Amino acid sequence: MLRELHISNLAVIEDVTVELGPGLNCFTGQTGAGKSLVLGAFEVLLGLRSGGAADMIRPGADEARIAGLFEVHDPAAAAAVAAILDDAFAPGEQLLITRRYLASGRSSVNVNGRPATSPMVRAIGELLVDIHGQHDHQYLLKPANQLSILDAFARCTDVRGRFADAHGRLRDLVRRHDELKSSSRLRRQQLDLYEFQANEIDEARPVEGEFEELRQRNALLSNLEKVKRDAGQAQTALYDSDGSVVERLQMIVHILGGLAELDPALAAICDQVKNGTAVLQDAAFELGRYVEKVDLDPAELVEINDRLNTLNRLASKYASHLPVGDDLTAKLLAFRAELGGQIAELRGEDESSDRIEIDIAAARAEMEKAGAELSKARRAAAAKLRPLVEAQMRELGMTEAGFEVEFVPVVVTEEGAGASASGLETVEMLVRTNPGQPARPLRKIASGGEMSRIMLALKSILAQSDRISVLVFDEIDANIGGRMGTVIGDKLRRLASTPAQGEKTGTKGKRSNGGASTKTAASPAPGQQVICITHLPQIAAYADRHLRIAKSVEGKGKEKQTRTTVTLLEGDARIEELAEMLAGKSVTATTRKQVGEMLASVG
Repeated sequence: MLRELHISNLAVIEDVTVELGPGLNCFTGQTGAGKSLVLGAFEVLLGLRSGGAADMIRPGADEARIAGLFEVHDPAAAAAVAAILDDAFAPGEQLLITRRYLASGRSSVNVNGRPATSPMVRAIGELLVDIHGQHDHQYLLKPANQLSILDAFARCTDVRGRFADAHGRLRDLVRRHDELKSSSRLRRQQLDLYEFQANEIDEARPVEGEFEELRQRNALLSNLEKVKRDAGQAQTALYDSDGSVVERLQMIVHILGGLAELDPALAAICDQVKNGTAVLQDAAFELGRYVEKVDLDPAELVEINDRLNTLNRLASKYASHLPVGDDLTAKLLAFRAELGGQIAELRGEDESSDRIEIDIAAARAEMEKAGAELSKARRAAAAKLRPLVEAQMRELGMTEAGFEVEFVPVVVTEEGAGASASGLETVEMLVRTNPGQPARPLRKIASGGEMSRIMLALKSILAQSDRISVLVFDEIDANIGGRMGTVIGDKLRRLASTPAQGEKTGTKGKRSNGGASTKTAASPAPGQQVICITHLPQIAAYADRHLRIAKSVEGKGKEKQTRTTVTLLEGDARIEELAEMLAGKSVTATTRKQVGEMLASVG
């Protein structure tokens, strides 16, 4: 509920603090006194009216300021406010919204002392306040909001939540399937290429380390004649030729042996030369056997060359970019492993596409089931709502009015396209205000008075399921008389005593003889708060809190200033205001008595 509205330096308002209470709050005053300005300031504060107040700053002032102090009792609404502000906010906490407009053209908005954006405040305003006045875009007039209110009336918000979940899941699955489908041709081409490359490598059957072995074997076979010739020459020089190395060493061993007999100190040297001679003799024998065994096999050389060519060709095609040393077979095997991973991923996407199709069918079936249940509940609720609204409108003087809810099914494709998260249909509340005329959308009703009365009729029924706790009615008494004013006043009082969703009803205060409510602005909110601007005393008499807006001119000559004030009326002051509304300036004791009887009858 709105506890306090403070306006300073806005047009003719210099400084006004409006204290509001729970229940029905009525503003009265002469035409031009500033009632619309107060309401307009409220709308500007919440961002519910396009444009700002920068061009309405009071002459001579540096800035205009509008502040509203709210209390949010509904837990769901408090949670929504917390989400909008991205900050903790508990039910029952106060919410202070402040807008400043500087003469320089700059403006700012704060919520509980912290900077906020206009969209954030507008979202809070649409959540907490519903303003019904001529030419206003009201919450209840938007088809999307009508659908939400109908769902709340039908008590099917849980089903709607299930539908929204299934719809969101289906949408995500279809998007993923479309992505896979659109890339399937390219994916198939990639898979064919990767499989071809993998098969080519697999057919070659590379073995790690084989390239280096083949390269060394090829080098030997290509130089076999030279190897055989040089090895034979070395063997001959070591052992077979006259004066060979072994023969000469044997002679040296013989000499050293004789010297060692003369000097034992030479025995160790003699043994070293003898051992070296034996080693060289063995080496000569091995060289001989090597020369006899080694031989050129042309077929082997061709086979090795072919294998090296194969490995070089595959490595240059697929693995030259891989930094795995100089071993080409290691590079090939690394690339083959990489191909295996890519092939598995692409094949997995094909399998994923098949699974997604199964998931899509399941999500679509779940969405259709929830949608059918939701549609049934909505149509049943609309059928129940129609006679209730028509009965309310008849009581409000619209005896020939008709009401209906039009359902427009949406075309849903196999993939779920066409459906929105709100269901398988859209709705539009239609009203026929005069006989012989077709029913028209609620948002196209031209008369401000008719619109306000229709809103009052709807609100009287939907109040139990509507979370919005501050209802503002402007021009609700347009083109009606005093008798109908009594009916409307009674409905406004009852609407104000209806708990908003999530709130509990408290005890209404009793009236004094003067007709003023004993409830104070600090008492706990019993339910929805109704703010009404009216010209009819029959409506104002039902107010729990009656405020008068008056305009006065002070000063002389060029120093004249127009000021608007807001005064809480109680006791005799309230009786006097109602008497003037009833009889004009010609207030008599009889008029005051009539007002007293009026207050007594509504108390």
